[in-house]
Amino acid sequence: MTLPLGKMRGALAAGLALAIGCFSLATGARGDDLLPADKPIPEAIDHYLSASLAKAKITPARQVDDATFLRRAMLDLIGRVPSPPELKTFVESKETDKRAKLVDELIASPAYARYQAYELDLMLMAGGRDKSLKEYLNTAITENRSWDRIFKELLQAEGAGKAPAGAEVFLRERVSDIDKMTNDVSVLFFGVNISCAMCHDHPLVGDWSQGHFYGMKSFFNRSYEAGSFVGEKGYGGVSYKTTDGESRDAKLMFLTSEVVEEPAWKEPNDAEKKKEKEQLEEQRKKKEPPTSPAFSRRSKLVEIALAKGKDDFFARSIVNRLWARLYGHGLVDPVDQMHSGNKTKHPELLAWLARDFSSHGYDLKRAMRGLVLSEAYSRSSRWENGERPKPEQFATAQSRPLTPLQYSVSLKIASMAPASFVAPEKKDELKKQLEQIEASGRGMASMFDVPGSDFQVTADEALAMTNNPRVESELLVDSKDRIVGHLLTIADDRALVEAAMMNVLGRLPDDSERQAISDYLARRADRRPQAVKQVVWALLTDTEFRFNY
Repeated sequence: MTLPLGKMRGALAAGLALAIGCFSLATGARGDDLLPADKPIPEAIDHYLSASLAKAKITPARQVDDATFLRRAMLDLIGRVPSPPELKTFVESKETDKRAKLVDELIASPAYARYQAYELDLMLMAGGRDKSLKEYLNTAITENRSWDRIFKELLQAEGAGKAPAGAEVFLRERVSDIDKMTNDVSVLFFGVNISCAMCHDHPLVGDWSQGHFYGMKSFFNRSYEAGSFVGEKGYGGVSYKTTDGESRDAKLMFLTSEVVEEPAWKEPNDAEKKKEKEQLEEQRKKKEPPTSPAFSRRSKLVEIALAKGKDDFFARSIVNRLWARLYGHGLVDPVDQMHSGNKTKHPELLAWLARDFSSHGYDLKRAMRGLVLSEAYSRSSRWENGERPKPEQFATAQSRPLTPLQYSVSLKIASMAPASFVAPEKKDELKKQLEQIEASGRGMASMFDVPGSDFQVTADEALAMTNNPRVESELLVDSKDRIVGHLLTIADDRALVEAAMMNVLGRLPDDSERQAISDYLARRADRRPQAVKQVVWALLTDTEFRFNY
């Protein structure tokens, strides 16, 4: 669900192209038709989108003010709203390049690695309870490991026990269901959901046959659980039955329909299997990784996916996912339906971004920086020119519900009194304080659901924000270092309303808001402390605070 800011304040289709070189079929773009490779990412984005809007005779929404840009960028890059000192410093700065400097500073911060690890963990593991992968991702992002390297480590392409600690969780959590592993890898790394081709050729996508699903499954069928490791056998094939009842042996085949040749193998006899089992038990007892096969099917998948001229699936998928997260709608949407029957309306842009990403070493930080510094990213979510354009036109920003971590940490920040923050000039001390607030806010994240594409505040969240004692004890404390306590020292209602709105929403109230809140306080003059708490609670639970706009 997306809502314009104005309203906030008032309150499978088809499959991928088959042949190698399918990029032009899936996107409608040719590499030699694209902008030069040395064009900065923001310029390329704005070039293509401006041309598209001009063709549609649409004038895009205005650029947001500094306060809104700061809030949007901080939520996207480090997962929280700005503190009052950060807001004041940024808005008052006269530097002409302060937005670029802000983005660079945020991306260089430890908070960036922590939050991006959280986002990638949501993507890869749906926010599961095992924190090992998140710790691995935090390290990987801190070190700025490339996306292709992360992919390789998650699939343990070097063999069991050779990937960095924590990376094995990705496969280990799926190894008991190879069908799920197959589709998850296809969805998460290639933007392709092929689950509908498991029992029959895809009913809606003529491109996809059972052979594609089982061809991809063949890369994983030899994987098995080995204690804390995921091992891989050197033998074993996949067979399946067609809808006509015909039994077939699956070919080792990538999404491009390329059949992979591999060394000949044979099924071991009973004695050999017994010996293999004894060896595995011994390795398990010693907590040693199992012996890797001479030929690894998973390693072969990584090799094919990243081979020059064949990485279109891989690069396009992650670029599209980053775009969807930051812009609220994928260049191809849904993000797991990147196929010839669901073409993007911006083929050249997607092709250029994918080429840029792969040619610059799959650098996630560089890609994120470019995406948030375009004019398209900083457009207002307000639309004041008649009928609102469709999301895929990117004429206006899409409001996006906060993730559980964004919301919980932002609640903590907004509940603090402005004077309780360390002075902006003491950067190291302020940074340490904000890290402590972030850590304390993480504990509330479990109160909120991960938002989907049709997000609505759930009954559980509404009840939690209404009845959970943590809300009062952590967010509505009337001590001097909290916003409620600070507001209770302000006798003038007009000044109180302005202080409350600025602290929570980062803006001053309009006349109607000022009047409505002042009237509420006046009617409860005999119980002012409780009335002030209710005002703060209403702002913290308001749609404007709940969304990144």
